[in-house]
Amino acid sequence: MIPIYDDHLHLSPSGLNVEAAKQFQKAGGTGMTLVTLPFTEFVEISEGSDFLRTYEITLSMAEKVRESTDLKVNVAVGPYPVSLLWLKERFGLERAEDMMIEGIELAARLVSEGKANALGEIGRPHFPVDDQSIIESSNRILLRGMELARELDCPVMIHCESEAGTFQSLAQIADEAGLDRGMVIKHSSPPMVTDDENLGIMPSIPASRTSIKEAIMKNDRFMLETDYIDDPQRPGSFMSITTVPKRINGYLQSGELTEENVYRICEDIPRSLYERRH
Repeated sequence: MIPIYDDHLHLSPSGLNVEAAKQFQKAGGTGMTLVTLPFTEFVEISEGSDFLRTYEITLSMAEKVRESTDLKVNVAVGPYPVSLLWLKERFGLERAEDMMIEGIELAARLVSEGKANALGEIGRPHFPVDDQSIIESSNRILLRGMELARELDCPVMIHCESEAGTFQSLAQIADEAGLDRGMVIKHSSPPMVTDDENLGIMPSIPASRTSIKEAIMKNDRFMLETDYIDDPQRPGSFMSITTVPKRINGYLQSGELTEENVYRICEDIPRSLYERRH
């Protein structure tokens, strides 16, 4: 069976949940990185320790998917970066930053216990923010996450802007943390897959036709993702959970991807990142 891996998707208790995972497998999917959500409808974050409850929801869903399918499920846990903004409004920036860092440290504990495979998604707001103190705080939180990733020898999944200088910024923070740049996964990355473009950061690219074509013309050092959000109120948001299997099978049939390409993108790279601690 050809490996088909979605590197970034979400499931929700109020969405299709396991049924979505079954659709993914039926379309040909073999593995995924299940990334936690803030789950604000279920959990109110009033203390940093409250983040643990959101991670537990994700871990529970991952286990249900494993029990109901043959899928390989890796899990990324961490405080969603934009949470800093609304925590700042409630508690002030200093306490909000402390809460976010506690959330990352709790996520790191789950990785150390073998319950999760990666820290994430952490990072910075993906939209313009006028308040420079937010960016500075986000970078301090991100640095702490990368330091923990170095200590744990696990990957860290980054949610942030995609602008000129983004890869340089991430590379600089990784270097400061002593973390191998290749352990830093840029979620929703543009198809910048050469070392000159991404400075050694690992791109996780939305599985659009244009992005795949542009990336594969250069090399196959990247992963593919949908950012499926499992929201029944917004079924058309982002991509369908079956997108990665359909894209890969289509490009295999057309010859635009080889089996060697697919094994590298969907097996070798994910395994090298998410199974390091096994």
